[in-house]
Amino acid sequence: MRATGAQRTRAWQAPPMIAFLLAALAVSEGDFVLRNFRFASGETLPELRLHYRTLGTPGSPAVLVLHGTTGSGAQFLGQSFAGELFGPGQLLDPAKYFIVLPDGIGHGDSSKPSDGLHARFPHYGYADMVEAQRRLLVEKLGVKHLRLVVGTSMGCMHSWVWAEAQPKFMDANLALACLPVQIAGRNRVVRKLAMDSIRSDPAWNGGEYKSPPLAGLRGALEVLFFMGSAALPLQAQVPTRDAADKLAEEWMAKRLAMTDANDFLYAFDASRDYDPSADLEKVETAVTAINSADDEINPPELGILEREIRRVKRGEAVVLPIGPKTRGHGTHTNAAAWKEHLAGLLERSR
Repeated sequence: MRATGAQRTRAWQAPPMIAFLLAALAVSEGDFVLRNFRFASGETLPELRLHYRTLGTPGSPAVLVLHGTTGSGAQFLGQSFAGELFGPGQLLDPAKYFIVLPDGIGHGDSSKPSDGLHARFPHYGYADMVEAQRRLLVEKLGVKHLRLVVGTSMGCMHSWVWAEAQPKFMDANLALACLPVQIAGRNRVVRKLAMDSIRSDPAWNGGEYKSPPLAGLRGALEVLFFMGSAALPLQAQVPTRDAADKLAEEWMAKRLAMTDANDFLYAFDASRDYDPSADLEKVETAVTAINSADDEINPPELGILEREIRRVKRGEAVVLPIGPKTRGHGTHTNAAAWKEHLAGLLERSR
């Protein structure tokens, strides 16, 4: 068992299969326990554990980096993100910045339904997740102001919540792969289909399943694979029928092994309270919002980002054209595709 509240400092070593990505990063890990945390639903948890990773020296200008649905802060330590941003002389060099990578409520090594409460775990929303992040920064890490918030997918939506709930807490917001409006249209339909697939599995048992509801979970993951993928890189990756079949089988087996149905449902249901559209004029921070043209979750033909960003005083929108650096929705973690826009945001928010 991990000792609650313990903090560990070590050199982050990439797993063997991706050892070529990074030789080492100096990463500190810890847990912050929030006692008797009250959720917006009125539910409480005697101890809410929020796991986090940091790079750099406390007291340096702080950067908060927020992950997507079912992800964790660890995802930012690979070559496509850390290798492009966290190295010496790079845009977010830990020698210059104090970088915080939290695991959101219900994700990673933070408190989540699969820890034991199952469907009795409090029904958290995005407002709860952001408040827990704020308390981690202020109460545990001593961060009173952020130089930058970087949010990807769900974290992108969190960054909009941050910008409205704490308008003076940050200088800049890089919002990657989301829209500053309530989730609706195809995006919401797909999410509901995925959740309903799990709940309709006879093995689901109201969340108190004795064995995983694999049929329902498989259906949910199939829907999400389509929405999160992009045609061009997949065609290059698996150009034959056999290669495509192998990828499908391996991807599904891996995801089924690592995904808990309760955790999945809670994570997707958490977006129910997300709708920053009413207060965009109140956002004071400099915002650069970036989507890619091959993102099936936030397709460019909707024109929503371009329309809504006009209401943000210091906002700009970028839709990256489809190209060798875009990865569909996953472009949000491929920093090579958008880091020039991060450089511009840091410059104009000085």
